[in-house]
Amino acid sequence: MHKLTLTPNFGGEADVFYAELIAAQAGLTDAAAVDWLARLALILCNHIGDREVLRQAFALAHEHHD
Repeated sequence: MHKLTLTPNFGGEADVFYAELIAAQAGLTDAAAVDWLARLALILCNHIGDREVLRQAFALAHEHHD
């Protein structure tokens, strides 16, 4: 059984990653940023490829939805 990694996994560079994520969306309208994030999610889901792990991520994301 594969499990979703929930511990920090950026080697101490989480703030750098966050800045890169925000910078990658610079200049996009809100609608374009939503589309970009959806495409990014699909690309990363394909890369992960483990549907059990992805289902865990879906459930976790749903739990934290306001």
